[in-house]
This record gives sequence, structure tokens and C-alpha cells, in this order.
Amino acid sequence: MTADDGTGGGMLGTREASCLRLLLLCPHFRPDDHAATGEVISRIVDELASRGHRLHVVTSLPWYEHHRIEPGWEGKLIRHEDTEWGRITRVHPFPGDKTNLLARAMGFIGFTALALYAGLGTRQRPDAVYAMSPPITLGVAGWVVARLRRAPLVFNIQDVFPDVAVELGAITNRRLIGAARWFERFLYRRSDAVTVLSEDLADNVRTKLAGSPHHQAKVRVIPNFVDLDRFGPGPRQTPYRDQHHLGDRTVVMYSGNVGFSQSLDLMVGAARHHHDRDDLVFVINGDGAARTELVEQARGLDNLELIGRAPREGVPDVLRAADIHVVPLREGLARSSVPSKLYPILAVGRPVLASVDPGTEVARVVVDSDAGLAVPPDDLPAFLTALDQLLADPVVTAAMGERGHDAIVAWASPSAVAERYDNLFADLAGPSGPDAA
Repeated sequence: MTADDGTGGGMLGTREASCLRLLLLCPHFRPDDHAATGEVISRIVDELASRGHRLHVVTSLPWYEHHRIEPGWEGKLIRHEDTEWGRITRVHPFPGDKTNLLARAMGFIGFTALALYAGLGTRQRPDAVYAMSPPITLGVAGWVVARLRRAPLVFNIQDVFPDVAVELGAITNRRLIGAARWFERFLYRRSDAVTVLSEDLADNVRTKLAGSPHHQAKVRVIPNFVDLDRFGPGPRQTPYRDQHHLGDRTVVMYSGNVGFSQSLDLMVGAARHHHDRDDLVFVINGDGAARTELVEQARGLDNLELIGRAPREGVPDVLRAADIHVVPLREGLARSSVPSKLYPILAVGRPVLASVDPGTEVARVVVDSDAGLAVPPDDLPAFLTALDQLLADPVVTAAMGERGHDAIVAWASPSAVAERYDNLFADLAGPSGPDAA
């Protein structure tokens, strides 16, 4: 790989008959793959490149792990790297205080403006443009580039905005909510395809598209993949257990973002309920905006461990160290968000206790694959009852994890997910696609 610090650039090489030129706008990309979306899009790019496509990735300078620009990447608003399959353009993300919504919004706008500039700098017309949300503002950059370069737009929705922010109470102003919903529908209607992670999210988006042409066919369900080479079953006695002195105790774990979307007070309540058991420990592994509040709630509980986010290479061992994984989403959120850790948890063969809205994607996956138990959100008594059921028979519970692994292998491998995107891009490219010489 070679790098330059100029501000020009574009898609490298000429298109062969069997390949497409694709422009991808995303918030994170390798080495900034500590973010779940960074890991997802990095692997999708690898898969698409292996199919012969020419790619131009426009993303942020690495910043996610420490919420600041990583050492060695400072000093430039825009950087370019040429690769075997095309080009990576990294722009400044303007990171700010996670808890300051205005600062975050301004950062998203600044990042989007630079991404738009970089996308328009693509020298050759792309056959398709892909934009990932959040931030939803990146959809604006994708739409403008797609329209000016006469290319179809694929808008990928990881979390539905503003629904999550409204459910959390982060946005309460009626006019602001109304404007955000108008903005959301505006982008959906101007996309040639909207891809979502689950049928719940698909129903959500289709409802907002009702009345627009082809709104049913426009929405496609393409789940995030699981890297089965990394996230495979393995022994529970991992280096992570040794490092954090977990021993042979039964570990009930939450691993992921420690934010306000997650009902982590359930973990605190369960630890308090089982404070007299020496063979059981609760682990919350991760960082986020709600961590300070959580530390206060957990004060005095010796059976609850709060451990910071592990490095990317250590995540499989973290997940394997647990005997039971908890996936808790506050009421209403499971219809607009799918936790990124669900599929890796199932892939390593561990059972899940999901506290989510009934009938939503997470609940269906867990129940239909018999990979654990699902209870209503924010319901501590129901959560404790289900947890006691899982703890009562470790053999039966471990078998749930094995069934979850078998289910994930069948429908969420990287190659299967990339093939769906490959087919979608080819369909949208039409006469300018791979059959055009």
C-alpha cells in the first residue's frame, strides 16, 4: 500500500467487463475497526475486492478507540492511500464530547462535508454509490455524489434515526423530531435501495416510504456478517479469564457499548440478587457514555466486574470466556437497532439471555434457533427468572449455545453477505454494469 497526502484522487484503473466501480462512504474503516461498523465494512470491501471490483472508500481518519485522532494521523484534513483494489480517502471526523449532542451533530456535519468533497473527487464515474448510516448525514453526501455522477445510491441503515434518539430521550423537541423525520424520509425516497439489518428495521423503513414508488422492493434485508474464522467455538478458560481473575466461576456477561440504549441496570440488579453466590460473577465489558453512572450503581458489589473494552484481537476470547451472554435493549429500541455483538456471541457458541421487545429480530433469532431465552425489556423479575433457569442446568444451557452457532453458520457468513451486496450493485448498475463492455 502506498500513501499520499494530497487532496485530489479518484478511482484507480479502468473497469473490466466483469467488475464494477464502487464508491463507499462509511464512518470507519480498517485500522479504525474497533467500531463495529468499521469491522463490517472492512470485510465487505475485502470480499468485494476479491470479486474483482474497483473500490474507492471514503471514511474517517482513525479515531474511534480513544475518541481522538490516533497518533501518526494528525496534521491533515484529508489523506489518500492507493491499494491493489482502488483507493482509500480518509477525512477528519471532528471528534467531540460524546455526551454533547450539539458538538456531535456539528462533528457529523463537518465530517460529511469533507466526505462529500472527497466523493466528488472520484475521477471516474462510479457504477454505484454506497453510504452507511449512522451518521445519517452521510446519506446526504451519498445522494449528492450519486446524483451529480448519475449513479444509483445504496443507503445502508445500521440504526434507524431519529427513532433511537427519540426513544432514549436524547431528542425531545417536537420541531426537531419532525425535521429529523422529514430528513430521514427525504433520504430514503432518494435512494435507489435502502439496506437494513432485520425485518423489523425493514418494516420501519417501508412504513416511512409508504406512498413512494416501489417502496416495498426498495428496502432490502442484508444482515451484518460474522467472521466465522475469528468467532468460532472454543474453551471458556481463555486468557481473558486469567487476566481478570475470573477463575472457574460461571460468568454472566454483557459485552459491548456501555450506553444509554442498554438496560445495564438489569446486570446490577442480578448481581445484587445473587450477591451470596461465590461461584457466579457478572461482567460488563466495554466503555461508553453511561459508564460513570454504572460505576455508581455497582458500588459495593464484589460480584460485578466493570472491565474496559478489549483490543480488537482479543474480542473472541472475551466472548468465549462467558457462560451466558446478556443482550439488553431498552423498551422500543429493538425495533430500530440490532446489537452488533449478537451474531458473534452466537458464532462462538454461547447462549443468550435477551431483554428486548417481544417479536423483534433479536427475540426471534434467539427463540427460533433455541439459542437462549428472551424476556420483555426493563423487567428485572422476568430477567431474574430466566437467568435462574439458565443457571439451573449448565448442560442444557451450553447446548443452546451450540444451536445458536449452527444457526449463524447457515445465514451470516462474510461471503454470503458480500454476495447479496454484489448482486444488488449489479442489479442497480443496469446497462452500465458488468455486462457492458
